[in-house]
Amino acid sequence: MSDKTHDTKHPSGAPWRNFYGRFKGKTLRDSQQVFLDEDLAALSPGAVDWESNPNRDKLDLHGMFGGKPLWLEIGFGGGEHLVHQAALNPGVGIIGAEPYINGVAMLLGKIREAGVGNLRVHPGDARHLFDVLPAGSVEKVFLNYPDPWPKKRHHRRRFVTQEHLEPLAEVMAPGAELRVATDIEDYVRQTLEQVPRAGFAWTAEQAADWKEPWSDWVSTRYEQKALREGRVPHYLTFMRLGG
Repeated sequence: MSDKTHDTKHPSGAPWRNFYGRFKGKTLRDSQQVFLDEDLAALSPGAVDWESNPNRDKLDLHGMFGGKPLWLEIGFGGGEHLVHQAALNPGVGIIGAEPYINGVAMLLGKIREAGVGNLRVHPGDARHLFDVLPAGSVEKVFLNYPDPWPKKRHHRRRFVTQEHLEPLAEVMAPGAELRVATDIEDYVRQTLEQVPRAGFAWTAEQAADWKEPWSDWVSTRYEQKALREGRVPHYLTFMRLGG
């Protein structure tokens, strides 16, 4: 997919958004295609993309989750952490956003296996979710091992830029928690620089607060690979200001 900046607009009048990443990688297994064909539509959060909701009407979260608190995971990878949190917290509703269709297929298989019913899956850019989530509706957000875009000229593509953080802050409730896990030192630097600018406070009081994982953390396949390769995970917690 092209990385060039678009200056055209969608027929709805909204600007096109660049997406820097992959929508599909390895060929899907037959079972994964079955998960996509049979399960994805029922688990999608509703009219999220421009084509299905050109007026950007807000999602009916009460109809979706029955009034449960809402959590969000941005870029859930293979879905290990997302399913873990859903099983551990049946009293909340969680939406996971992931544009990489192979990861979506993997998640759907895990959802079948775990039998959790409090998840919804957006197979696309999280920024489209920000358009249709009511302001102040999200009480916890997970950003686990986001794409590091290691080259300096690509740092603007990282999630921890104001382009992403400002609309994220808009949909988060005052006092809501944002968790960021990364093994990239420079990503830590950019996170600590940019996230507070968007209306968050870093909650760490001592080194152990960012060196040790959260008590309900489950280590992902990506984290295990990072540890094997000698990279050090960092666990950063922020609170949405306001209220």
